Amino acid sequence: MVTRRRMIGAALATGGGVLLLRTTVRPAASAASVQDAAAGHTHPATDAPDPGPDAGPALVEKFTTTLPVPPLLSPVSTAGGADTYAVTMLRSFARVLPGHRTEVLTYNGAFPGPVIRARSGRPVIVRQTNLLDDAVSVHLHGSKVPVDSDGGPMNLLNAGATRTYTYPNDQPHASLWFHDHAHHMESEHVYRGLAGTYLLTDATEAALPLPSGRYDLPIALRDARFDASGSLVYRMDDPFNRTTILANGRPWPKAEVAARRYRLRLLNSSNLRFFSLRLADGGPITQIGSDGGLLERPHTTDTIDLSPGERADVVIDFSRYPVGSSVVLTNSLPPGPAEHVGQVMRFDVVRSAADPSSVPDLLRTLPALGAAARERTVVLKVEEGTGGAAPRGLIDGKVYDPARVDAQIAFGTSEIWTVVNANTDVPHNFHLHLVQFRVLERNGKAPGPEESGLKDTVRLLPGESVRLQATFDSYRGRYPYHCHLLDHSAMGMMAQMEIA
Repeated sequence: MVTRRRMIGAALATGGGVLLLRTTVRPAASAASVQDAAAGHTHPATDAPDPGPDAGPALVEKFTTTLPVPPLLSPVSTAGGADTYAVTMLRSFARVLPGHRTEVLTYNGAFPGPVIRARSGRPVIVRQTNLLDDAVSVHLHGSKVPVDSDGGPMNLLNAGATRTYTYPNDQPHASLWFHDHAHHMESEHVYRGLAGTYLLTDATEAALPLPSGRYDLPIALRDARFDASGSLVYRMDDPFNRTTILANGRPWPKAEVAARRYRLRLLNSSNLRFFSLRLADGGPITQIGSDGGLLERPHTTDTIDLSPGERADVVIDFSRYPVGSSVVLTNSLPPGPAEHVGQVMRFDVVRSAADPSSVPDLLRTLPALGAAARERTVVLKVEEGTGGAAPRGLIDGKVYDPARVDAQIAFGTSEIWTVVNANTDVPHNFHLHLVQFRVLERNGKAPGPEESGLKDTVRLLPGESVRLQATFDSYRGRYPYHCHLLDHSAMGMMAQMEIA
């Protein structure tokens, strides 16, 4: 079990920054600039002089902006037993910081990205048009989809082109998200806004009396760095300077809530930052789900830990607070000044409301794990560059090569993977495409209740190991697995499995 003390201890062991490659701060070329340099181009985001620390905190007063609700997409067609959506990727401007216009990369001009609501068993078709200058690849994170719709790192949608992605939704309910996955560019593209929410439901979930409608809120959390003009500043491996905390694309917002239960679908959409979230008064948080949908039983805690890409579905009962009072959602993990990164958003209890919702003692029943056909070990490591070279992200000692198959898997079999963080001062996490897995052990011990459900991303603090089991019985083909600290995957910390 990952305890709050262990998370903070790992942060402090790196000199106050759990997300650094090393404790020293130094400029590093972005993976995007490496790719551009190979093509004879420069990359302004990294070639320009460093503008200094994040100016965002000086440009906004905390808890003055309102938490926005991401826009819900409507299908352009429901014919043929499928819901069809039209999405355009384009540059736009968002009012992130008061009084400033920030250029962002968007799906349909929305920052934060839009929400697609889908149902198990009913396919979704998304026609993606790329009006950006760069090639992209749209990955539906946590989904079970054919290779040509997975959004792999080399399956690119070029500038000006349109591609249809088909999502069969042949899987149970889950709070998923979609984001760019174009290799070497994924880190900067997601940082600048290419991320959205995909909420998949089914009959099992719909039958439960959980909070719903306006009381069911998706909240995407991340950090950012701004200059004095309110523009986003991107540099690879830059966690110390990303000290503006955003919730649904707004800095330290406030949300007006009724004195009743709310379902909050929390997503850590950061490139590098880990969050350890709790209510300022230590009040109870009921976790009901993780990456792959509901847990079997609710888990009451005071802390929710999320690494980049992880999700937690929680219920908070605001009826324990008097109308007119407020409670702050806090974060206890560095790097950055505690007065900035230690606060996330504020809930203002503004009215009474009837509450017919409840959290049942049994949420779902997960299928039993079958016998594993084989076991394998996967080792993650960031290796510092020498002589001014950029650091490298390695899996099993190798940088990602799209022409290489790193793991051959027999279709229809189940495997147990032991994933190891070989760094002693750098955290990682691990994301498998195509499958939801079960965590069997963390550091040789049974996982905590927060990791007892279906997962597609799992955190690995320095020196940690996680044993997981996945079954590969849906689609054949080549799919990636990688660290979901996106700066690390952009450095090459990615590998490829072939299911045949």
